[in-house]
Amino acid sequence: MNLELQTLSWAQAASAKTDALVVLVSKSSQVQTGLIANMLAQAEKSGDFSSAAGQCLLWWKPPGLKALRLVLVGVGEGRAADVRAGVTAAITALKKSKAASVTLCLSADQAEHLVVAAQAAADASYVYTATKPSAKAQTIVKVVLGVPNATQAKPDFAVAQAQMAGVALAREWGNRPANHATPDHLAQAAKGLAKHARISCQVLGLKEVERLGMGTFAAVAQASAQPLRFIILHYKGAAATQAPVVLVGKGITFDTGGISLKPGPGMDEMKFDMCGAASVLGTFEALAHLKPALNVVGLIPACENMPGGKALKPGDVVTSMSGQTIEILNTDAEGRLVLCDALTYAKRFKPRAVIDIATLTGACVIALGHLRSGLYATDESLAAQLLAAGEQSLDLCWRMPLDDEYAEGLKSNFADVANVADRSAGSVTAAKFLQRFTKDYPWAHLDIAGSAWKSGAAKGATGRPVPSLLAYLMAQTPTATKSTKRSANRPPSAVDAGLTSA
Repeated sequence: MNLELQTLSWAQAASAKTDALVVLVSKSSQVQTGLIANMLAQAEKSGDFSSAAGQCLLWWKPPGLKALRLVLVGVGEGRAADVRAGVTAAITALKKSKAASVTLCLSADQAEHLVVAAQAAADASYVYTATKPSAKAQTIVKVVLGVPNATQAKPDFAVAQAQMAGVALAREWGNRPANHATPDHLAQAAKGLAKHARISCQVLGLKEVERLGMGTFAAVAQASAQPLRFIILHYKGAAATQAPVVLVGKGITFDTGGISLKPGPGMDEMKFDMCGAASVLGTFEALAHLKPALNVVGLIPACENMPGGKALKPGDVVTSMSGQTIEILNTDAEGRLVLCDALTYAKRFKPRAVIDIATLTGACVIALGHLRSGLYATDESLAAQLLAAGEQSLDLCWRMPLDDEYAEGLKSNFADVANVADRSAGSVTAAKFLQRFTKDYPWAHLDIAGSAWKSGAAKGATGRPVPSLLAYLMAQTPTATKSTKRSANRPPSAVDAGLTSA
């Protein structure tokens, strides 16, 4: 979807040539004049329209307007979440039409949520077609964001474009079936990112992984016909002396559970078990667009978890890169096994912070549902920054505990640690397992099992948590760390983030 920015008032919007004109109306919208304002007043007076978030009223060939369609959409109090609800409702309604171009008219009180509005439009217009030729091609190919002052909005517009590109890439790879998203396919996608300035990519195979001592990663992959890949991405936007942020994405391209086989119903959704990896790819895509002044490393351990004669067995003991031995009590707890070796590898970069992103536990879905990702952190500042980034981008997370007592269930008679405890607090004990490998740097873990994809009629990847990861990273740039307070509901802009030139 192409995105454009224009200075556009309600009065100017009446003359805009577009397939569909969407006017966002909040309860506190400033008094407007002109044809659209009159139409709104009449619609409200008749009771056919209110500014409640998500309510739409659509005209076909509205008299006096050059737009083929006019959509009045309520955005409630004008908060970021209200704007998202309104734009989502309007674009969803227009997807049923033949509209190819849409102009979104945001008034002054809504323009600060430009990034949210753009992402909502992109999410609502998304259509997956990679392996579905019969799918209806994306109808809406162009969205114009009309704001009172386009010059002032340019920095946020740059963030909107970058975030949309990152989320789109993460969704695309998350949605692809496992035979179209193998570890090697992910590696090729990562190499494709290296076409951008400042990004480089290295891919390691089994021999290199074994040479590094990554015994747990290799053990998970050993029953699959698809060879593992360890993907290492570098974004270099600052001096080499600046410590990088390291992002570690779980890349299980399909998870059968191994010998501890999962139930058949719903197993197709285990293609989404690489959404952590997809979010790292998407974040690097966004960084390539924005070119911020910071260094970032991306680590993706990618493999399949399959049953077979060579598969890990419950009771096996494997040795991690850290030298710690691990008793495998459940082969379906494989994500933490590939992550622990990547987390040990991350130490070599002397990072300022390490964040792993993983569809790790069904227990997190039970705890938090599908609204918020689970956040675990050993560093208070890092936790606060990630929480703030989630609030700013509407990509929410929730702080979870890491009390030492939770690790009691991971004790083993036959190894340094077991890979699972009992069922209680399963998301917490998984995080406690990972914590054992992160003692040398500030660390956070995002369990995205409930937020990375949707089931049912809306089945598909969401692209989360690319928005919050991007917001966090942009806030780490030198200018951003010195900037004045920012609205809690506004994503960090390109100016806030201290962008450098291309």
